[in-house]
Amino acid sequence: MASVNNKESADEVVEVAIVGGGPAGLMAAEALAAGGARVDVFDAMPSVGRKFLMAGKGGMNLTHSEPSDAFLARYGTRRANIAPLLARFDAAALREWVHGLGVETFVGSSGRVFPTDMKAAPMLRAWLHRLRASGVRLHMRHRWLGWAGDGVSVSRFATPEGEKRVRHDALVLALGGASWPQLGSDGRAVAHLAARGVNVRPFLPSNCGFDVGWTPHFSSRFAGEPLKSVAIGVPRADGAVDWRIGECLITEQGIEGSLIYALSAPIRDHLMASGDAGTTLLLDLTPQLSAERVRDEVLHPRGARSLSSHLQSRLHLAGVKAGLLRECLSKDEYADPETLAARIKALPLRVLRPRPMAEVISSAGGVAFESLDQRSMLTALPGVFCAGEMLDWEAPTGGYLLTACFASGLVAGEGALAWLRERAREMD
Repeated sequence: MASVNNKESADEVVEVAIVGGGPAGLMAAEALAAGGARVDVFDAMPSVGRKFLMAGKGGMNLTHSEPSDAFLARYGTRRANIAPLLARFDAAALREWVHGLGVETFVGSSGRVFPTDMKAAPMLRAWLHRLRASGVRLHMRHRWLGWAGDGVSVSRFATPEGEKRVRHDALVLALGGASWPQLGSDGRAVAHLAARGVNVRPFLPSNCGFDVGWTPHFSSRFAGEPLKSVAIGVPRADGAVDWRIGECLITEQGIEGSLIYALSAPIRDHLMASGDAGTTLLLDLTPQLSAERVRDEVLHPRGARSLSSHLQSRLHLAGVKAGLLRECLSKDEYADPETLAARIKALPLRVLRPRPMAEVISSAGGVAFESLDQRSMLTALPGVFCAGEMLDWEAPTGGYLLTACFASGLVAGEGALAWLRERAREMD
């Protein structure tokens, strides 16, 4: 295949360099190797797939079995950009691919898809064995430092032995986002792309918890308590409220869990718009009951019972839910039956900020899709392809993140292969 001329010297020459050994980078490597390219994968960590393995600790949720339209809707404003990737490699294709590694899968009651053993490590081991057998070479403890000189065909790497320069005919960047930096991706490398004219958007926390600023009394009593069968409402600019039912968790600092993660993008966007003022969510403590039913139960004569006993008896409000009423309402609001009934159905909960990026599950922001062509090549930097979480998209947990990472890696790998072949024809 073609070799790209560059005046910069290099310590090593490869055909295709892939930077990043997560699912996107390894899938790009597989696509390129299947097409006959010589592939070298470089990763900053001592081993590949570290975030992939971390994601599998609680049960390896690979993808989701819901219909394609509902699946695509999970990608929000980036649905149109993700659609071509999933058209090439969707949830069904991912399951078939996993089966090809000798790993069986099953669909859980929620529609999520898991390996039968619920583990990530056996799948990763089988995959790496297949990649090495196809000639893919792995280079660990190689942190990408950008390019040498003005071109894009020689990359600089920091290694334990010092800086190394590697010449490549094509480069696939799968550098990850900015979450969990201790696992290898901290978001800083995209600055090299921005310096070359690529549209890079700031990384933002996604699938994250939020600080609330509980009183010490509430935090000491309820931190770690699950909040089950509730609904959270996020106000819209037009005054309406978007409600979602689920479960979450009270933490020492605030609130997190699956329901909060699913709403993290609009909550985050509200916080960004409000600056330091925070934003107020609404919490329905009894989503299974109508507002009229709750009002009737609160106003029901309670005799000699205390109000807390009355709420527990009539509405099953006890523990953390009862604690939230005390935490979020003034004494006068709590003592007024009409106000109390209304707040049980719409309890104001003020959140202050997202949790730090190092704690969040994923990130939004990164390289804008508008900087890429249909092959995932940067239009400003021919021969450089991008994939995975370093692209500007986000999705909820449930397998959607992994599916799009696999798909984007495959498309980038196939795009790089096609580009190499075009260059080779031009040189003939």
